[in-house]
Amino acid sequence: MNVEIINTGSELMLGRVLNTHQQFLCRRLADLGHLVTRQVAIADDGKEIQTAVRESLTRADCIITTGGLGPTSDDITRELIAELLGKKLVQNLDVLAHIENYFAKRGRPRPEKTSVETFVPEGAEVFINKNGTAPGLAIKIESKGHPPSPSFGAARGLESKVQWLVMLPGPPRELRPMFDEYVVSLLKREFTDEIFVCRTLRSTSVGESRVQEAIEKFLEPLVARGLGVGYCARPWSVDVRLTASGTDAEKTVGEAEKIVERILGAHIFGRDDEEIENVVVKLLTEKKKTLALAESCTGGNIAHRITNVPGASVIFLGGVVSYANEVKEQFVGVKNETLKQSGAVSEEVAREMALGAREKFQSDFAIAVTGIAGPGGGSAEKPAGTVFIALADAKKVEVKRLLNPWDRATFKEVTATQALELLRGWLIST
Repeated sequence: MNVEIINTGSELMLGRVLNTHQQFLCRRLADLGHLVTRQVAIADDGKEIQTAVRESLTRADCIITTGGLGPTSDDITRELIAELLGKKLVQNLDVLAHIENYFAKRGRPRPEKTSVETFVPEGAEVFINKNGTAPGLAIKIESKGHPPSPSFGAARGLESKVQWLVMLPGPPRELRPMFDEYVVSLLKREFTDEIFVCRTLRSTSVGESRVQEAIEKFLEPLVARGLGVGYCARPWSVDVRLTASGTDAEKTVGEAEKIVERILGAHIFGRDDEEIENVVVKLLTEKKKTLALAESCTGGNIAHRITNVPGASVIFLGGVVSYANEVKEQFVGVKNETLKQSGAVSEEVAREMALGAREKFQSDFAIAVTGIAGPGGGSAEKPAGTVFIALADAKKVEVKRLLNPWDRATFKEVTATQALELLRGWLIST
């Protein structure tokens, strides 16, 4: 099945809103075995919307549009598609009742402008919006040897074909549950499920080129059998994506997964959507160990990522953002003499921060980070991007010096990942 997505919204084209629909819809459709072959984003412009839909109907079996179904003047997708397909807009009383009830529950009068949302293209399936007011819509298009309307043009030819055009509201909190509740069942009803397997192995501490050089020749026989291999480089990590279609897809991807695991070994920290903090929390939980933090240059980012993981309260005791030297002394026990002799960004200070945090919180492990996020503040000896990461347990302290010469936000993310990877390495080796 050929699926295309058309995202509408001038806010997307102005860069004011991130297009999260592409990732969500492509992922969910791939999980169902339907790969998206084309995705476009266009402004709220009548001519552009009709042109995009008209072009997609020359190729696709299923077209999904997002946005433009609301009550305001720039919500024009519903009317334009009805016009393109030669369909009248008729009032749907179920939608009207839903909207009236929606505002009544909130003790607010129904705005008159919402009346436009009750009109839908004749013959469309209606998806009641349980998280808003604008309904989703699905239109079955049967060409039967001729274009569906004079405005559609001659481009589609005269072949008989059944297609579906699905329209979803723009807000993600409305679109996502509507897709899962209504569109998934429509696709299962109208299209044959296809077998598609996609697995992602997430690695760290090795660059993208090195990863490819290490694994590609061993995967060549499987690639000849239809395996797809992709790489996605991120700061301090590389995702290896393995895909296959057809009856042998699971077997093919499984064999490839074993090869990559054998070669990359401990560099692989997780699979699919697993983040390194999830893995660390899981390992600490399994080993019944606790963690404390002393963060300077990361500004609490490690704690933020740890506490994003459900169940982190079992293993995370607390942390200190010791940005100023006085705080390093007062709260995590760094000696004033050490700060004067070695400087705040040094192996010695990182070591004392880790030991101090572990003692203060009485944790099994403590991580400490101190560095120069930049762009200023560096020197020839310690350029911007220099960071010291320390990890302490009851027996020892390990300190690593690294250079992360990126912008401040990337510096903080990479440093946090490196610190978590250091702890993961300790946990899997014991």
